[in-house]
Order: sequence, then structure tokens, then C-alpha cells
Amino acid sequence: MLKQHLQFKLSQKLSPQQIQLMKLIQLPTQAFEQRLKQELEENPALESGKEENDALDDMYEDTYDESDDNESIDTEEINIDDYLSDDEIPDYRTQANNYSADDEDKRVPYAAGTSFTQYLLNQLNTVYLDDEEWAIAEFLVGSVDESGYIRRPLADIMDDLAFTQNIYAEEDKIKHVLKIVQDLDPPGVAARSLDECLIIQLKRKEQKPSVELAINILERSFEHFTKKHYSKLIQKHHVSEEELKNAISEIEKLNPKPGGSYSGNTRMIEHIVPDFSIKIVDGELELTLNGRNAPELHVSKEYSNMLEGYKNAKEKSKSQKDTVMFIKQKLDAAKWFIDAIRQRQQTLFITMSTIMEYQKEYFMTGDERKLRPMILKDIADKIDMDVSTVSRVANSKYVDTPYGTKLIKDFFSEAMKNEQGEDVSTREIKKILETVIRDEEKKKPLTDAKLAKILKEKGYPIARRTVAKYREQLDIPVARLRKEI
Repeated sequence: MLKQHLQFKLSQKLSPQQIQLMKLIQLPTQAFEQRLKQELEENPALESGKEENDALDDMYEDTYDESDDNESIDTEEINIDDYLSDDEIPDYRTQANNYSADDEDKRVPYAAGTSFTQYLLNQLNTVYLDDEEWAIAEFLVGSVDESGYIRRPLADIMDDLAFTQNIYAEEDKIKHVLKIVQDLDPPGVAARSLDECLIIQLKRKEQKPSVELAINILERSFEHFTKKHYSKLIQKHHVSEEELKNAISEIEKLNPKPGGSYSGNTRMIEHIVPDFSIKIVDGELELTLNGRNAPELHVSKEYSNMLEGYKNAKEKSKSQKDTVMFIKQKLDAAKWFIDAIRQRQQTLFITMSTIMEYQKEYFMTGDERKLRPMILKDIADKIDMDVSTVSRVANSKYVDTPYGTKLIKDFFSEAMKNEQGEDVSTREIKKILETVIRDEEKKKPLTDAKLAKILKEKGYPIARRTVAKYREQLDIPVARLRKEI
């Protein structure tokens, strides 16, 4: 049976110009500079620098009537849902603050040098190998991942050598060549497991009692070591607590990811360029927008002269009309882009200014416990803008403060009630949790249940599972793994 029914759906639409403005707001400083450069290259009617002639706008209006534009750009509305995704927001969480306030260098640097694989192959050139050994060694080096490990079983490597390289080598022969590859730098490279990686590094150190005991522990009691069962290690290896402590100290100095220490990788190095700067001047907070976000742009004088020539021409040919159509479209785009950049500057500044005032206590002291609970809607309501706009600023922008360069998103946190019924930031609770764990007795680390009890005594009644969640967000291991001798 066929049924008919009416369905009403309320959807918000955005024009292409509004979509482009949102994307401009979303861009951090360096990406914005690239976008600006692209626009200057693509639109000859847009120029950078100061422009003294302000008469262009009047002439532009007199020269061309909007109603004559039969070939105007299609501004068909587009569904907002296609554009409000945060998929394009750059993720800078793993990058370091290596930007100086005095640094005006706008180039994006690259790491120089050869790849990690080539670095290993170059070392192999100094080792005498016959043709078959060289082919096996080259294959093994090609199997080393970015952390410096060979993760595949030797049996699989033996099969691959036979099928892809036409090399039929016994597993013992491959093991022999693997030992040669494992003698390359950095120490520990080409290991097949963490314990093998650490043992390789220890065997290349000066052999003394603490190193020999460390090797013995990794070879015979790796599981007890990883689980920090120190009493079992003392009993099994017949050593004192001090001897065990020295051996573990040797292990802790090793590099568990030897490939990560190689500085000659060819991945791009991106600098974080703060979009804002906050300083304390005469006891007051002072906010500035990075000048690289505020370029001086104007429309081309050459294009204005073209329009003037068309205006003064007695006869207007078809080719002249086509030319003026092209000029008008380029001028439209240039004028819109200039206005969009101004609007971007205003949006960035008013959003960050409101965040700064909201978190004034933190910016004056640098104490993270002073951070107030703050969600995107709190700021959006104050500046009368959409939450998605505030999100675009917060997720992709950095601010230089007296306490380091911070991702603006990190100033936002949810609220919870303390015992006095006051709203406190979850960031504040995490900071206190971090402090309690830092000051705990390392021989007897505090369990999550004990941490929850301590936080409750301090006036923050939160459940054990919430403590566990915050601890994991802080990348702090469980009590057993925090144990020290």
C-alpha cells in the first residue's frame, strides 16, 4: 500500500562566498599566507601594498550596471552540512613550539639529507658482503620500519626473497646477515622485538656489572621487568635492591625506537606560527593579532584604467564588452576577497579578545588551576556568532603567551561541581591529579581508588572511573607501571 505524507525539513544554506569566508577564518597564519599568495597569483585585479587612489569604487559603479550582467557567476545555494565538517582543520597537536616572536622568515623549511633506508644502505657499503649476502641485507634494510624494527618473521622474509628476488637462502643464512645489519647505526636498529632492541644496545656498551645484569634480566626475565615485579627479579637473579636499581637505570637510558632518533628523515618540518600574542603591560593584558594576518591589499590600478578607457570609448565593440565582463568578474572577486580578509581579522580578534577576558585570571598568572570552565557556546553567545565559527578559531589557532605558545582549543573545558557547589574546570582537576601523582611515593604508587579518595578530600568528589579517564587523558600509566625501586 502506497502512503503519502508531508515532511518539513529546516535547513540552513550558505552561498559560495560565505563558505569561502568560513574557510578563510579556519586557516592558521601560515596556511592563510599560502591562500593569499594563491589568490594574488590567480586574480590579476588584486594587488598587495598600499593604494592611494580611492576613486576606483565610484568609477566601478558608474561603469557597469549589475542589471546588464547576463553572464554573472552562479551563486546557487549550497547545503551548510557539506561545509561545517572539521575534517580540514589542521592538526598541530604533535608539533613543537619553535617560533620566535622576532622571526619574520616566512619560508617553510624542509629537513635535508637522505632517507633512513639510504642511511643504512650507505653504511652497508663499508661492509664486505658477497652478492647473495648483499641482496639479503638490502632486503632486510628495506623491511626496517620508521621506528627501526623489522616486524616480519624471518620465515616470511625467506619466502619473499625466494618469490620476489629469486634468492633461495636458508633461515640460518638470513640470521647471519641480520646480525650484520643489526651492527649498523643507530644501535638497536633491525631488531625484531623490544627486548632484542634493548639487548643489542646494551651489548654495545662498556661491559660492567650493571650492564651485564641488565642484559641478563632482559634475556631471562623480560616479562617480570615490564610488569615491574621487582621483588621477583631480586629473588630470581640473587641481587640486592641497589644492584637491581643500577641495572634498571642502564635500561632506562636506552632508546626503544632507534629509527625515531634519525634526524635525516625527509619529512617536512612545519613551524607553529602563533596567530595571536598576549602580553602583560602595566598590569593589564594586551592582545595583538599576528601582522601576517593583516596584509595590505587593493585592486589593480591597471584594471581601473581599463574600465576608464571603456567608459570614455564612443563605440563599444563586442570584444570590449567581453573584456569588461572579465574585468568586472575579477574586480568583484578582488573586492570580495579584501572584504573577507577584513572580516576574518575582525572575527579572529573579537573571538580571542573574548576568550582572553573570560580566562583573565589564567593569563595574568599562568596557573592552569585558574582556568574557568568554558565551552564554545559561552564565547559564541558573548560575541553573537555561531558556535561553528568559534570552533574554527579555537581548533586551528595558537596564541603566544608569557607562559608559552598554546593551542586555543586547550582553554576550553567542561565544568563539574565541587563540594561547595561551585563550577570548577575539569582542567583544574586534571592539574591537581597530575600534581598528586607527581608527589606520590614511587615505591608505592597510588591506585585510582586512592587518587579518587585524595581528590574527594581536596573538595573534588569524582568517581574512580573518572579518575582513570583523566589519568589516561594525561598519558599517565596505571599505578603498577609507575612503580620505582
